[in-house]
Order: sequence, then structure tokens, then C-alpha cells
Amino acid sequence: MDYLIFLLAILHVYKALCAEIFWDTTVKLAENTTLECVYPLVGTFTQVEWFKISATERESIAIFNPTYGMVIRTPYAERVYFLNSSMALNDMTLSFHNASEADVGFYSCILETFPQGSWEKTVQVVPSESFEVAVSSNSHVVSESGKNVTLTCELPMKRPLQQVTWEKIQSHQIDRLTSCNLSQGRGHTSKYRRQVLSNCSQWVTRAFITLPHVTARDAGLYRCSSKASSGDNETFVIRLAVTDGKTDNQYIHFMAGGTVLLLLFVIIIATIIVLYNRRRRQKRARFEESWETQNKATSNDRSPISASQPSDGAGEDIYVNYPTFSRRPKTRI
Repeated sequence: MDYLIFLLAILHVYKALCAEIFWDTTVKLAENTTLECVYPLVGTFTQVEWFKISATERESIAIFNPTYGMVIRTPYAERVYFLNSSMALNDMTLSFHNASEADVGFYSCILETFPQGSWEKTVQVVPSESFEVAVSSNSHVVSESGKNVTLTCELPMKRPLQQVTWEKIQSHQIDRLTSCNLSQGRGHTSKYRRQVLSNCSQWVTRAFITLPHVTARDAGLYRCSSKASSGDNETFVIRLAVTDGKTDNQYIHFMAGGTVLLLLFVIIIATIIVLYNRRRRQKRARFEESWETQNKATSNDRSPISASQPSDGAGEDIYVNYPTFSRRPKTRI
């Protein structure tokens, strides 16, 4: 009997070690690492506790109770604190000072609420070299703030699909928004900080998520990943831009103002060129007039006797280039 209990215990530990931990958010390890835990629903908050978890145990890190206050466990004292200094009851984000490789792993944030009960979010911290977000967008969506936005991706139909996942990609973390098991037609409840609506069924051919009343904080990259039963993955990335409703008008006004300024600049340059050319022509005319006057004066110095009053003796022809013709009489035939 003892051998049977021992074997069952070993089997239980083996299953626990082999079990895959389902994470809601992946965070890149940094010197100051932040683990986000924001309750997205409405309810009465009673208590929150953070754990570092492994396949076999949960190690308590910190606990906060609205009535009894906050406690940071000894191994984490002086380097762990709740980021929200005002202690908003729905935001129990935890931050680490001087985080190191020893802090890599899985963490769990458990909130006790009324009347919903217990709510848990799992955060995975990975080394910086293992965190990859170098993705390029396949589509671009622009929406005004306050609108409902639906992001859609077509699912491949070449082979049976097993799972569809939507994620929000940031430079320091990846948030899993929805996860749909197509073989069972069941989805994972999102632990994201805001409400996200999605579809999940066995016969779905197009996956979508809806973000109600978007704000500037919702802008960014959203990735739709589909996984086939064969293990093949396909991804589709959408970039969402959120404007305040005034951006387009400001852009139009800016472009119109820029066009007017450009036109005025062209007119000013053209006017300057015209005035410059006119001034050059005036200077040239004055120069030619002065040159002609100077030549006349020089000619007068050389010929003081006027051409209209010939001097005694042979006179000179005034028209130097006038052709001379022979005065020999024509021969009549």
C-alpha cells in the first residue's frame, strides 16, 4: 500500500512538472520590471496576493488588504512594491527594483472580489534575449477616440485549425487578449486590463475582436495567430491608430496653411527676380548711354571742325561704308 501511495505521489509530481502553465501576459526582464494586474470588471475588492509559482509550489510575495494594509514577504522586502501609490482597488500592479535572472519565471496575481469571487492573472517574466516583438503589420486601421473598433483576420482553410489567439504587442510585454479552442468551441476568458469582445466556435472562418470605446492607450499592434493540428502557425498583424477627432482637421489646416505660405514664397521670389532683372536693364542702359556720351566726347576732341562746315581743301566722306559706283556711262546697244 505504501508503495502505491509513493508511486501516486511521484506520478502527481511528474504531471505537475510536465504541465504547461497558461500565461496571460509575457514581460521582458529589465532592471525595473513591472507586473501588471488590473481587474477589468466592476466589483467590491476585498484582498489581493502575489505569488511566484512553479510546477510544484506557490511562494507568497506580497499581500494587500483594504482593512489590514500591506505586507511584503521577507525575501522580497526593500525591492518589491505596489506601483499604484493611491492604492486603487482594481489596480494591484507589482514592481521590482534591481530585478535579476533569479526573477525570471511565472507570477500569479489573485484578487478576491464580491460578488464575482476569486480572479487570477498569470504573468510570465522572460530574459530580454528571449523576448521578440520584431513584427511588421499586414493591415492598418484608424479610428477616432470613443468609437467601437473591430479588428478582423481571415483564417486559413487549407488544414484543420486547433486554436486562434489574439495578442497585443508592446516593446516590453505581450498581452493575451483572447484564446479560442476551435476543436471544442470554447474560449479563454481574457485577463486584459480592458473589456475585449471576441468570437469563438468550431466552424469559425474569420476571427475578430471588438474594443469598445477606444482611447489613445489602445493604439498599437494586434496579432492574430492560428495554430493547426499539425503544429503549423500563421499570423496576421494589424496596427491600430487612435485619433482625438481633431487630428484630421488640424492636418488639413496645416496643409492649407503650408500651401498658402509656399505660394507667397513663390510670389516673393518671382517679384525679387523681376525687380532684379529690371534693375540690371536700367544699369545696362545707363552704362550704354554713358559709354556713348564718352565716345562722342572723344570724337569731338579728335575732329574739332564740324562736318557741316568743311575746311579748305579736300573734305572727307561722312558715310564711310556708303558704296561707290563707277561714273562711266552705260554703253547703249
